[in-house]
Amino acid sequence: MYSKLVDRFLKYVSFVTTSDEKTGLTPSTPGQLIFANYLADELKNIGLIDVSVSEYGYVMGTLPSNTDLAVPTIGFIAHMDTSPDMTGKHPKPRIVKQYDGSDIVLDKEENIVLAPSEFPELLQYKGQDIIVTDGKTLLGADDKAGIAEIMTALENLVANPSLKHGKIRVAFTPDEEIGMGASKFDVEKFAADWAYTLDGGEIGELEYENFNAAAATVTFKGRNVHPGYAKHKMLNSMRVANQFAGMLPRHETPEHTEGYEGFYHLTSMEGNVEKTTLTYIIRDHDRDRFEKRKKEVQHLVNKINSEFPGCASVELKDQYFNMREKIEPVMHIVTIAEEAMKEVGVKPNVKAIRGGTDGSQLSFKGLPCPNIFAGGHNFHGRFEYVPIPSMQKAVDVILKIVEKVAGVN
Repeated sequence: MYSKLVDRFLKYVSFVTTSDEKTGLTPSTPGQLIFANYLADELKNIGLIDVSVSEYGYVMGTLPSNTDLAVPTIGFIAHMDTSPDMTGKHPKPRIVKQYDGSDIVLDKEENIVLAPSEFPELLQYKGQDIIVTDGKTLLGADDKAGIAEIMTALENLVANPSLKHGKIRVAFTPDEEIGMGASKFDVEKFAADWAYTLDGGEIGELEYENFNAAAATVTFKGRNVHPGYAKHKMLNSMRVANQFAGMLPRHETPEHTEGYEGFYHLTSMEGNVEKTTLTYIIRDHDRDRFEKRKKEVQHLVNKINSEFPGCASVELKDQYFNMREKIEPVMHIVTIAEEAMKEVGVKPNVKAIRGGTDGSQLSFKGLPCPNIFAGGHNFHGRFEYVPIPSMQKAVDVILKIVEKVAGVN
């Protein structure tokens, strides 16, 4: 049943699909459209119908129902892009056979080591085959593992018509990593009662809560004067920006928070004496605290301007909201996934996502969409890895969900 799973995944990660929020396009990079067309051809070859690639790079397809029962139409969704946090160009993944619990040297020359002392979760996978990077690129398990798992499950359903199922819709989306994965998703065309994204992390993850998210761009204008004659004249925008950054709560950052704790995260800084720009992301699961965080940023900008009139300005932009409020009225869709995991021997780990997912925006667009594990760890960087048995279990969960839904009238 899993014979093509790994080869599929290794083929998928060879496509360069890094997204780029600066282009203003959808998809944001041409490699995603190339990959989209490849996946569409594969869906057709498997036997799906109504396969399409939209002008924005969204891939959709249908596996028709093979039962006379009235069965809900469900969907499975994964994203094609990889994070711009690190290059995904020319990856050289390798399989560590029967991992023995020791350090995994990714790049001997650069002394890049995937070590259980730093990543203790590795020890959960002793004895398993694990796919790792060569230390120079990310892997792309986020979310090409999810795509490979969905594709493998669909192929098994087509090859085994005795497995009864209702109508199944599938979609592969661009630009999830830059928060635009659902921006041009045609929910009406997709026409599913609900769906699941295969975009979670380690085995067992099941999520229907995520951050509320906003981006803040704070700009500081300075005044440049020859430093030898600058007293009471120069205003160094970089120094003012540094002052602002120090005014935010120092322990409310990603490296100091976990669980339901929100944060401010400085993602980039660029500047000179005359102009400096700080870019932040703001995150919190609680909507009231989220709104307070945005107000705090504006408050601190006002404080800067009280000391340096007209120096600072901020642009705040909401990105997505916590899908919990849209999922709770239809919690049976989470229960189905939770029971499916248990029935295939996976212990469910129901938790809140410390991030976002296409499912958040889709839920607010009318398509309830919890998130299921794809199996990977350490996304967005050189230490990313995915245990092969976790990918296999994700396939099992998809098939079990399909089976369970087929029994729902």
